[in-house]
Amino acid sequence: MRRALPSLTALRVFEAAARNGSFKAASQELNVTEAAISRQIRLLETDLGIRLFDRANRRVRLTHKGQDYFAAVHDAFDAIDSATRRAAGRKSK
Repeated sequence: MRRALPSLTALRVFEAAARNGSFKAASQELNVTEAAISRQIRLLETDLGIRLFDRANRRVRLTHKGQDYFAAVHDAFDAIDSATRRAAGRKSK
C-alpha cells in the first residue's frame, strides 16, 4: 500500500521558504501571508514527524533533516518542471 504524499501546497511552501531562507520572502513570492507559510510548514513538520526549520528571533534556518528534504523536494519540482515543459513542447530554462 502506498503512503499518502504530503500536501502539494505544503511542499510548495516548504520549497519556497527553504530556497529563500525566509518565511517572509516565501510569502511574498507565493502571495500569501507569513502566517499561512508558517501554518503550512507546521502541518508538514507534523505530517513528517520531524522539524524542518530552527526558528529563533523571527529568523528561520533549515535543520540537517530539512536540508536533506529540501534537496529532494527541490529536485522533484525541477523534474516536474522539465517534464511539463517537454510535454507542452517548450524549451527548458
